[in-house]
Amino acid sequence: MIAADLISAIEKYAPLALKEEHDPTGFQIGRRDKVVKRVLVTLDVRPEVVQEAIDQNIDFIFAHHPVMFRPARNLDLAIPQNQMYADLIRHDITVYAAHTNLDKTQGGMNDWLAKALQLTDVEPFNVTSYVPMAKLVTFVPVSHEKTVREALNRAGAGRIGDYTDCSFSSTGTGRFTPDALATPFIGQKNQAEAVTEVKLEVTFPQSQAPQMIAAMLAAHPYQEPVYDLISLANQQQPIGIGRIGQAATPMTVRDYAQFVCETFDVAGLRLISNTPDKVVKRVAIVGGDGGKFYPAAIQAHADVYITGDVYYHTGHDMLADGLSVIDPGHHIESIVKTEMSRIFEQWAQENDWQVEIIKSWQKTDPFTFIFNAK
Repeated sequence: MIAADLISAIEKYAPLALKEEHDPTGFQIGRRDKVVKRVLVTLDVRPEVVQEAIDQNIDFIFAHHPVMFRPARNLDLAIPQNQMYADLIRHDITVYAAHTNLDKTQGGMNDWLAKALQLTDVEPFNVTSYVPMAKLVTFVPVSHEKTVREALNRAGAGRIGDYTDCSFSSTGTGRFTPDALATPFIGQKNQAEAVTEVKLEVTFPQSQAPQMIAAMLAAHPYQEPVYDLISLANQQQPIGIGRIGQAATPMTVRDYAQFVCETFDVAGLRLISNTPDKVVKRVAIVGGDGGKFYPAAIQAHADVYITGDVYYHTGHDMLADGLSVIDPGHHIESIVKTEMSRIFEQWAQENDWQVEIIKSWQKTDPFTFIFNAK
């Protein structure tokens, strides 16, 4: 496997089209043609993480946060950040980041956080756009239906809400006559044929149509596969950076804050609430710095909003607007290490990649809680 193979899979899972306008997500440092045998998964790329990668002979670092969020003003190696870039280049380590696109995509960051909180009936909130969907319909001999269907699933087709690998198959009769120049998979030249075929249907975002057609054609046995590409007016995938759902067990705001502490294994958190004894039923969450999205949580009728890095004056606004907010910090997004490692291992198995996936053991949270002993 080369880096480009893994990058292609990542960008199918979390399309770059989903990223926020000024987010420098995507390819960061290195070579796309780099042979990859060992992958390190991390939340942040910091000097200690890079040293970990060097010590473990890592070829590719996947991070949630872009390493080059702010451009370097010079290449003075006395500056630790610049030395880190030099170390990555010297040791031929390729770095890729999926940030706000991973926050928004189905099955991404905020879905993982919602799942950790055991939320049910989860849906996007702060919906800013809808992804137009398409359907691909093709006709396959019975012997190759599974091959073509699995190829389309690997390419990313068939994701509907919380379900993956969705498709529909029906059986019918295909009729054709190969002409003198044909090289038919079934039948003889200049003889009419009637063949039992499977009509296979899958859906996907319209922007992914070229790769879906390519995957279908590569797996299809026919010389001239027949297919229909249909734009769907009735199915639009909502895109929002946050998630909202129902609490598994109703409890007070105060008790829910403790539950959040325990769920994400944080030493402490900040609670903003005028109503700590209110019962929580509906919960909204945005991983990372999501203070600016709190009005959307109110509009979505959340009883409590969970996000990090809440600013002082924004906290006042939240209180004034009657919203309870739990701020467990930015580092709860370290869930990316477990979840993306799982996804990478699944892809490696499906694609027969000979690669080892390693979760970074470095804790990159810069904050330590000091409790008042008095």
